[in-house]
Amino acid sequence: MTSLDPTALAQTIDHTLLAADASREQIATLCAEAREHGFYSVCVNSSQVPVAARHLAGSAVKVCAVVGFPLGAGLSAAKAAETVLTIAAGAQEIDMVLNIGWLKEGLYTDVRDDIAAVLQACGEVPLKVILETCLLDDAQKVRACEICRELGVAFVKTSTGFSRSGATLEDVALMRRVVGPDIGVKASGGVRDVATAQAMIQAGATRLGTSSGIAIVTGGQAGSGY
Repeated sequence: MTSLDPTALAQTIDHTLLAADASREQIATLCAEAREHGFYSVCVNSSQVPVAARHLAGSAVKVCAVVGFPLGAGLSAAKAAETVLTIAAGAQEIDMVLNIGWLKEGLYTDVRDDIAAVLQACGEVPLKVILETCLLDDAQKVRACEICRELGVAFVKTSTGFSRSGATLEDVALMRRVVGPDIGVKASGGVRDVATAQAMIQAGATRLGTSSGIAIVTGGQAGSGY
């Protein structure tokens, strides 16, 4: 696979601001940057969706929101309810955190039901499922991806960016092998420069979650965020 040019690379980026103290002014800036650089979406917490939706109205940039974030340990019904409300507020994609404790305990039916509840709540809105790969062994990553593949979610995603570490090339490649060609793979957490971004895409990622999108597409200096 050849490297993507900056325009094509921008279209893989979910321009992300998930800090607990993010202000509405910062969300407005995030949206303006996404418009300017042609990013695929902005990714925000659910309470910021109405703000992002207003600032992106009439643009091609989508509003992506996280659900059950960052731990994934809430009730499935609560995740589903948050999903319904978030979509009603203007979200066009949903990134949910699966129940990591259940997965590690081997409660695969419960994991499946948790994801299925949110998937049903999404309707036609694409769902990405966050595995938090740094907390899992390879067998657990494989099982999570198999469940996601069987349910037909839109994407599997490596990380929240709020745990021990983020995306790795090895995890992206593993996830791609398991889900096959028809489900997206989103690399998130620690993707802060163009070399890393291109490497993640080479490994099989089709979307990148990052707060360093501008640095990635312009070759500038990245920060230390998501």
